[in-house]
Amino acid sequence: MKQKIITLKAQEIPRQWFNILAEIKMNPPLGPDGKPIGPDSLAPVFPMNLIEQEMSTERWIDIPEEILEVYSIWRPTPMIRAFNLEKVLNTPAKIYLKNESVSPPGSHKPNTAVAQAYYNKVFGIKKLVTETGAGQWGSALSFACNQFGLECEVYMVRVSFEQKPYRKIMMLSWGGKCYSSPSNRTNAGRTVLEKHPDTPGSLGLAISEAIETAVTDTSGTTRYSLGSVLNHVMLHQTIIGLEAKKQLEKVGDFPDVIIGCAGGGSNFAGLSYPFIYDKINGKQIEIYPVEPVACPTLTKAPFVYDHGDEAKYTPLLPMHSLGHAFIPPPIHAGGLRYHGIAPTLSQLINDGLVTPKAITQLDAYEAGVLFARTEGIIPAPETNHALACLVDEAKKAGEERKEKVILVNFSGHGLMDMGSYEKYFAGELTNFTLPEEEIAKSEQVYKDYPKPELVKNFNQSTV
Repeated sequence: MKQKIITLKAQEIPRQWFNILAEIKMNPPLGPDGKPIGPDSLAPVFPMNLIEQEMSTERWIDIPEEILEVYSIWRPTPMIRAFNLEKVLNTPAKIYLKNESVSPPGSHKPNTAVAQAYYNKVFGIKKLVTETGAGQWGSALSFACNQFGLECEVYMVRVSFEQKPYRKIMMLSWGGKCYSSPSNRTNAGRTVLEKHPDTPGSLGLAISEAIETAVTDTSGTTRYSLGSVLNHVMLHQTIIGLEAKKQLEKVGDFPDVIIGCAGGGSNFAGLSYPFIYDKINGKQIEIYPVEPVACPTLTKAPFVYDHGDEAKYTPLLPMHSLGHAFIPPPIHAGGLRYHGIAPTLSQLINDGLVTPKAITQLDAYEAGVLFARTEGIIPAPETNHALACLVDEAKKAGEERKEKVILVNFSGHGLMDMGSYEKYFAGELTNFTLPEEEIAKSEQVYKDYPKPELVKNFNQSTV
């Protein structure tokens, strides 16, 4: 019998995270004065133990036992060999998927939510405030806060708040509170509502509301929590790729192609960063972060210094950005509608270690339905983008008659996204390509900011 599911034993779970900052140099984040920020600048927002991780360049960072104990609820996660999909696509490629949908909230997000809740708890924090795009991160942080006895407040982008009401119910079930963003609870929200009362909202704006709520709490026991983009978030997610390595070793395979969807970059980083270490050291691997063509941060946005949020509360980050004022179209791409991307991922693009791809909405859903009908699991809309790229790569392997090993991060299930699938089957979803003039407009919001250096860690020929 063919081995469909590749598992690890509980004692095989990785006990350290991998830190990509040990391998690359980057532009530093900047404060309002245009100078690199230090730990004290971040202290009102994050606990110092997470700030230390954010700035660490140690290659391996130990995972505390308390975090591993919560991880054990769903980790190690299984790896799927997609035999049926291989057959339908008539491809010589071996297709493996790391299934992160088995966590309680149904996605990869708890890998960092649990870690952040733990570090805040031991620092003496009592409440975490955050934003969420599609609701995956908000539900994950609500789950994690419940595990460690913390309060949780979530600002959810309005279009997703309306499209996905059951994500809110998940948050409530774990004791979290969820507000539609923009809201009347913050200055940032009220300012936008006065100008654009019908706005669908944006992740950048929801971040502004969450940060404002956290830093204006006079108790001193509230902090902000972020589900993607920053270095410590990427770090916590690397348990995905480290497990995947062990699983592929069990069947004697190593990936030729690695694929993950990318909004802020966390699930893609989680799978790919441990393998990027191998690529830096000589392995030949094609690595693809995949985004929607309607929000082409990776594929079309310039590399600039920009704020991570609309109200400009965050430091200036060196990243590919469509501009912090960007309001994405209300497509069904969930958490892939962010204006920026993780600075580490931006640097890896600049270094030629990863190659971004963009997928249309209809191609994404077509791939998601194909996967559901061949492998049985209904994917999240975000995951569908990675699956569409997988289909293209599997067909390409067939055309080239190459027996490639393709590894994909199955970042979450779509059981909270039935409304978007209903629209797809009814023919109500359409493709949307962001006009070039909209991309050009973005330059206005950061044109007066400092310009990052185009740091190059590697020669193209060495990778």
